[in-house]
Formats: sequence, C-alpha cells, structure tokens
Amino acid sequence: MKQKIHSHYCQLVQDKIDVFRDMISALAEDSRNDAKGSAGDKHETALSMMHIEQEKLNYKLAENLEQKAVLDRIDPKVNSEKVIPGSLVTANGLLLYVCTALPKITVDGTTIFALSPQSPLGEKLMGNAVGHSFKLNESTYTIESIL
Repeated sequence: MKQKIHSHYCQLVQDKIDVFRDMISALAEDSRNDAKGSAGDKHETALSMMHIEQEKLNYKLAENLEQKAVLDRIDPKVNSEKVIPGSLVTANGLLLYVCTALPKITVDGTTIFALSPQSPLGEKLMGNAVGHSFKLNESTYTIESIL
C-alpha cells in the first residue's frame, strides 16, 4: 500500500512539473513570436506581462522540483518503529504519509493526507512510536500504526 501511495504522489508531482515546463516553453515561444511582429507600448506591456507570468511559473516549477527531490529521497520499502520521512501513519483514523505537503489523494478507496515533517502535525509525529499521544489545536492525537 505504501509503495502504491508513494508512486501515486511521485506521478502527481511529475505531472505538475511537465505541465509547468510546457507552459514556460509556450510562453517563451509566444514572447519570441511577439518580438518579431510588434512595436510600441502595447508590445512592451505584453512582453512585461509574459515575463511576470514566466517568473511565476518558474517559481511553481522550482517548488515542484523540490517536492520531487524530497520524494526521490524516500524509500517506500523502508519500515521503522518510529515516524520518519516516508512513514505511513494512522492517527485518529487518518492515514498520513509523511513526505512533503501535497494534496490528499484516494488510493484503493482510502484517503491519504501527505504532510511535511516540518508541518505542525508532522513535527508532533516525527520520531514517535505507536501509542504516542499528543495534543495539537485542542485535539488529542494517538499514533495507531506506522508502516
């Protein structure tokens, strides 16, 4: 199950990377084509807006490349008695994959939440074993299982 979840998240991030690269490439092509046939203030404004959009896309691409790097460092076959990056943790009936902050997914009818070890919940989970309880935002969590 953990390997399936890991693969799903890797594919999700790779798909986003591919989309951002395609969008950046298309914007670069548009700006080259626009530079050939335009002149004046409208041309400068259009190029400036394309450049701003390209910067935003480059930022999002970098973010996703960083997430991919985190996922690439995780070996989903590794199991641990304590929560480490790559652990699949059940706490209060929630299935939590400790890797990086990513959208929730559903695999085989089960909802999984990906969270960063640096998130408030991730920090409370890291290094703890089954049976550990802690309080976060007025809720008490108990680690039920670790894969």
